[in-house]
Amino acid sequence: RRHDAIWVVVDRLTKSAHFLPIRKDYSLSRLAEIFQQEIVRLHGTPSAIVSDRDPRFASRFWKGLQKAWGTRLKFSTAFHPQTNGQSERTIQTLEDMLRSCALEWTDNWDDYICLVEFAYNNSWYARIKCAPFEMLYGRKCRALICWDQVGERV
Repeated sequence: RRHDAIWVVVDRLTKSAHFLPIRKDYSLSRLAEIFQQEIVRLHGTPSAIVSDRDPRFASRFWKGLQKAWGTRLKFSTAFHPQTNGQSERTIQTLEDMLRSCALEWTDNWDDYICLVEFAYNNSWYARIKCAPFEMLYGRKCRALICWDQVGERV
């Protein structure tokens, strides 16, 4: 079975984002494993996490995991989602990006979500006056070549 959800993780300092394809029925231990493989491996353990009140992330297991990692777990309030406004804006941008590709990626969007993440992290962000990639790594990213445009000339 294919993925049916996207877990959005945003770094508040660099504005960089990870779009992790998941299934809604993944267990907490599976989500913790994905978090370690995709976030902790690349960035280390976060000092704080702001999350919506998804029951999975309010569970004793998740709170215990964050305590073991030394991470402060904060929740946005139900009537003030702007508490987690940066993630909300990122999700809106992600939805717009996916909508523009929907006709081509109807059944296999999760195969291409990494390219959407790449495009997002290499787009100029007004608040930091550069792309999140540049903020994170201190240099501009070399862009991919559009091989379908190069064609037979190679």
